[in-house]
Amino acid sequence: MLKTFVQLLGDDAPVFRRYAWMAVFYGLLSGLTITTLVPILSRLLAGDTRGAALWLIVLLAGMTACWGWRRKVEKAGVRVGVAVLQGARQRIGDHVARLPVGWFTPENSARLGHVITNGMMAVAQLPAHVFTPVISGAVTPVVIVAALFARHWPMGLIALLALPILIGAFLIAARLGLRADHTFHRHFAHTSQRMVEFAQAQSVLRAFNGGGGSTRLLEQAIDQQRHSGTRLIYLSAASTVLNAWVVQAVFAALLIAAALWLNAHLGGALEADSVVAVIVALLLANRYIDPLLDVAGYCEVLRGARGQLDAVREILAVKPLPEPDQPQAPRDASIELREVSFRYTPDQPDVLKGVNLRIEPGSMTALIGASGSGKTTLVRLIARFFDVSQGSVLVGGVDVRQMSNAQLAGQISQIFQDNYLFAGSIADNIRIGKPNANDAEIMEAARQAGVAEIIERLPQGIDTPVGEGGARLSGGERQRIAIARALIKDAPILLVDEATAALDAENQAAIAEALARLRGKRTLIVIAHQLSTVAMADQIVVLDGGKVVEQGSPTPLRASQGRYAHFLAQRRAARGWRIAAASNGDRR
Repeated sequence: MLKTFVQLLGDDAPVFRRYAWMAVFYGLLSGLTITTLVPILSRLLAGDTRGAALWLIVLLAGMTACWGWRRKVEKAGVRVGVAVLQGARQRIGDHVARLPVGWFTPENSARLGHVITNGMMAVAQLPAHVFTPVISGAVTPVVIVAALFARHWPMGLIALLALPILIGAFLIAARLGLRADHTFHRHFAHTSQRMVEFAQAQSVLRAFNGGGGSTRLLEQAIDQQRHSGTRLIYLSAASTVLNAWVVQAVFAALLIAAALWLNAHLGGALEADSVVAVIVALLLANRYIDPLLDVAGYCEVLRGARGQLDAVREILAVKPLPEPDQPQAPRDASIELREVSFRYTPDQPDVLKGVNLRIEPGSMTALIGASGSGKTTLVRLIARFFDVSQGSVLVGGVDVRQMSNAQLAGQISQIFQDNYLFAGSIADNIRIGKPNANDAEIMEAARQAGVAEIIERLPQGIDTPVGEGGARLSGGERQRIAIARALIKDAPILLVDEATAALDAENQAAIAEALARLRGKRTLIVIAHQLSTVAMADQIVVLDGGKVVEQGSPTPLRASQGRYAHFLAQRRAARGWRIAAASNGDRR
């Protein structure tokens, strides 16, 4: 836990180490101050009021020193918390920025958002409000144990042996709720994601769930969170009770030891020093228990914080894609896959299996195949969302693993199904593809992508805000702006994954024309089901089950009556069905 905390602090770790040593010293000072009760009580029972008064002055001085030092420790803890809020989020952001794009699944993104918001706030509060009493509460009893040994060694021995038992009990109690805590935070992040999704997708939900079923997914997420939260509450209560019982059991053992000692001497004459020793030992035993009860009370808070830090550790443990020490520049815009196999996790089957593919510079390749055949995975490997499990992917004759991220990003522009628009204007989102683009370049890219028609009917034109995630625009409008963003980048390689899926027939034709104009100027790899797009390709690659089952130019493949010919027949039949259906509707 502390290792992750220090890793999170990074260059600010010395601030935490200084604070930790200050908290340890505070625990020692508190323990030594408490032990001054021994000579005070001993001298009072012996009738030495003058000696007791001198030790009382020492006690008051110690209490004043503890009070002053505690304020310094708390201020140091606040500085550590500020360092967490100021630097830790930035460090997580820097780390995440170097992770492969494929890591950013909806689940991981929701978990990251939860860690950055709730997690960091919880962790930042630890030094000022939790670590100080826990550290001092762990150090003070050690000092008191030494004093107990000096006054009555059997009780000192019991107190010493109790420390590892207490540590073990605290660890067991922490583990009791750790899994429940992880489950709760996972469900919390999932519920947050569902709430945002529910707010953003009202038009779709109301269209298909007018009877109130639109809340089903959200209600399921909330119900999961409620159940996991209830279980966490029960386990947390059980852990707290267990910790308190163990501490009280140690105190009971100390009392029993004192009672047995007194019982052994009841039949004989008791020496005054022995009586004083037992009374003082009982006082020390009471003061020994108090800080341990504080530690027991904070165990649940520490366990919750550990859950947050474990989530941070898991994110920081994800390895960025390695970059070469001496990056190599690509020679051209060619693409080649050599015996490429890939699986998303070691326990899953291969998504791609021994794929060999050569794409010449300036050519257009269409990838077709059934859903799940590996088309999107292949395209994402070219953009290095992940590294291949076996084989190699080459861009411009250079393995993508031997290129820097900047070099590869400069070679490739992408248009995917799940494009995202940032809060800002239409122009701002198009300009992301080329930050130094002038207005004329933006308008030309907008025209090629069919955005000009959208701009003309909006009062603010190209300066119209799109809203968060493009919420103020339709799905087709968002897709066209994303296409314009990719076109303005003017990278030599363009990857297109179902770019026209959300567009109407008119805009599908406009995008197909834009792709046709790019033929010979860029290397195009297109995943599409539109016959017009597939037909203009120089090369057709048919995937099935992660393998290339057909490859070649359209005319020979069509004549071979293989998978591509079957695909054409299906698409023509579907197009004919739509025309017939429309005609029947007109007759009605």
